[in-house]
Amino acid sequence: MKTTTMVLTSATALAAVIALTGCAGSDSGSDRPTVTATRTATATTTTTATASPSVTAGGSGTGGSGTGDSDGSTSAAGGRCTTDQLSGGTAEGTGGAAGSVGIVLTLTNTGTTPCTLQGWPGVSFVGGGDGEQIGAPAELDRTSEHDTVTLGPGAQGQVALKITQAAAYDAAECSPQPADGFRVYPPGSKTSLFIKDTAYTACASGTVHLLTTGAVVVGPAHP
Repeated sequence: MKTTTMVLTSATALAAVIALTGCAGSDSGSDRPTVTATRTATATTTTTATASPSVTAGGSGTGGSGTGDSDGSTSAAGGRCTTDQLSGGTAEGTGGAAGSVGIVLTLTNTGTTPCTLQGWPGVSFVGGGDGEQIGAPAELDRTSEHDTVTLGPGAQGQVALKITQAAAYDAAECSPQPADGFRVYPPGSKTSLFIKDTAYTACASGTVHLLTTGAVVVGPAHP
């Protein structure tokens, strides 16, 4: 009897295992984990170069400084001509109207690199042997061309200068005085050059304007 009971028990256990296995095999898979592929997008940053606007600077002033009425710009050829790299002189002009004479002021680049000038110089008579200004500074001929002029080493810029004769005015109005020459401020500069020329008489009166200057050009200048 004991042997029969053990066989039946083993058979019952085996049947239970088979039944469980059959249940597992018939599973629809709804409980099985699902693997999902994930893609990661990588952003690419593009840098765009933006050109910065160029900044230009110009000189100003009349009488006490040269008038760079321009963009006074620094060109690719070089910077603005400074007084210490320029020499001044005079040259004959094309004459003048009745009661006036026209001459040319010259500005020569004595440096070793190109430089630029643009606009009108400040010009006045000086005298008394000490460089003292006589009378009113030159008026500016605003109708003259005033492009930027590039002067290479040894090159010369020219300025047309009209000089009204002091004798055209009454002596009491003019207060005539012999001149030693001209004080010239290159365009944009606050330091001056002295150009000796004793051929002219100035008017000490500040209300009489004997001088009219054009802008710097690459010759010839026409007073």
